[in-house]
Amino acid sequence: MFDRIDHIGIAVPELDEAIGLWRDSLGLELSHREVVAEQGVEAALLDVGENHVELLAPLGPDTAVGKFLAKRGPGLHHVAYQVSDIDETLEAVRQAGLSLIDEQPRVGIRSSRVAFINPGSTGRVLVELVQPHAAVGVH
Repeated sequence: MFDRIDHIGIAVPELDEAIGLWRDSLGLELSHREVVAEQGVEAALLDVGENHVELLAPLGPDTAVGKFLAKRGPGLHHVAYQVSDIDETLEAVRQAGLSLIDEQPRVGIRSSRVAFINPGSTGRVLVELVQPHAAVGVH
């Protein structure tokens, strides 16, 4: 069902400061940065081999990441798995009896198609499914 781990999502209060830590102090290469208005975040991808660390800063306190930070503070937000067909994967997840946050995929970073599985169904871990945009490929 899952092709590989795509990224680990980390909620941060301030993106530039977090990039400084992960890029300058830990040596990861910043490969992409964009505002994903639909998800209420500014996000940055840093490369770790073929995978990524995704830093997520909220666009406001009422966003999902803004609420996460207010409740839990900065830290691990989700684990994302790359899939080749998100519609097929969502159906398999439904058939397995898991609860979805997103019944239909939405737009994610780099025009990917994404959907989240309810953490109540996955041992309290927020799981994101990611189907990369065809022009983006697997990286």
